[in-house]
Amino acid sequence: MTARDMIGLPALEAELERQLSLIGHGGPDWTRPRTLPGGGHIFDVVIVGGGQSGLAAAFGLLRDRVSNILVIDESPEGYEGPWATYARMITLRTPKELNPIDFGVPALSYRAWYEAQHGAAGWAAVDKIMRGDWMDYLRWYRRVLALPVRNDSRLTLIEPLGDGLHRLHLDGQPPLLARKVVLATGIQGGGEWHVPPMIADALPRALYAHTSEPIDYAALRGKRIGILGGGASAFDNANAALALGVGEAHVFIRRKTLPRINPIRFMERVGFTGRYPALGDADKYRVMTSFLGHNQPPTNDTFERAAAWPGFSLHLGAPWLSVEAADGRARVETPQGRHDFDFLILSTGLVSDHGLRPELRLVADRIARWSDRFAPPPGSANPLIDAHPYLGPGFELLPRHDADTALHGLFAFNYSALISLGLSAAALSGLQTALPRLIRGVTDQLFLDDRDALIANLLAYDEAEFLGEWPRPTVEAAE
Repeated sequence: MTARDMIGLPALEAELERQLSLIGHGGPDWTRPRTLPGGGHIFDVVIVGGGQSGLAAAFGLLRDRVSNILVIDESPEGYEGPWATYARMITLRTPKELNPIDFGVPALSYRAWYEAQHGAAGWAAVDKIMRGDWMDYLRWYRRVLALPVRNDSRLTLIEPLGDGLHRLHLDGQPPLLARKVVLATGIQGGGEWHVPPMIADALPRALYAHTSEPIDYAALRGKRIGILGGGASAFDNANAALALGVGEAHVFIRRKTLPRINPIRFMERVGFTGRYPALGDADKYRVMTSFLGHNQPPTNDTFERAAAWPGFSLHLGAPWLSVEAADGRARVETPQGRHDFDFLILSTGLVSDHGLRPELRLVADRIARWSDRFAPPPGSANPLIDAHPYLGPGFELLPRHDADTALHGLFAFNYSALISLGLSAAALSGLQTALPRLIRGVTDQLFLDDRDALIANLLAYDEAEFLGEWPRPTVEAAE
């Protein structure tokens, strides 16, 4: 590692400013301002969610000279998304070479940011990106690009007003008006985290938590916890719990073998992440039926780290048959016997169903689902797929009935886009190719909404650019 390698962030930021200038970043907007008789500012785009997807979407719009935008996020500044809240993995699971949100600007890449501080040798020593480092990079990304983000702003309702406008109701704040709304609301933004009824109906809330929630593992020091689920987050939480002093962490998996196959790695290798949207509906249905059949396995280092703790236990072929409260603890019955725990952790994933989203309650019944647009072959129906929204090519929500215009301007750039557009909105593996699709979808709508005025302005345009004359005036004539 040399001083030349470690140029520092100020030097990198100066180089970034130069590179942005070289690609013509900035300049006047081409969009047409909208007004209402009663007044009130109308944003061209409001992005809901200030995590990696929302920040990158904002930069993409600014690159396309759409600057009348706002990003809102319900979290305090610096705590957007999962990385500094409920995510408990030590490293990201994606390859470090991915460039998901830099839009091809070298000085904006994670690698450039990391090397500026740690040098080329430091980068070479990285196996996977540390979770905390990724969050620090996102904070830098927001700052250095001066992105317009408003924190502590929770969306409660989207109200279509007609004529392509939407009123966004916020908790405890005046509403916003927007032509386009991008729901960059992450993995849970298309539904809700799943808590099995057998647990929610049987136990007091003080005895369990979903992995998506804040969990005070330090308060469980020396205690015995049970973790339901065999995906990566189960092992992340087992390791986090044991590292903070939990006495025993038991992971229960209904399958008799651990998940081993991660189809995302194949998708990254052969272009599925970028080219998946070109598939027909039947192929998409087949691909996602297979994809959803795989639990994402833990990374090898995550599994080894968790399994190395003396208090770690893994129970295969052990679904939870029943759960009840007994003497202030949670009692779990499995085919292998009974277990009593001080606390339960649920690594049970989520349910993608826009009907569960409170902010969409005025329009949820009007959103087309896969069950409305595609009939799979007999015997191959998958209710998980059927419940997803059927999106357009730019992540736009589509109506169940073509004449319905209430959804115009709404974009689902979250995990509910999985079936229609593949690994994209809430997956680092897909952001690099998904972001241009979103930006194209939003800006095309903005342009087409104003096409009559823009075309009329073009036809009436008479600003002279060429000022020459012929025949050229002679000197005598000029005198």
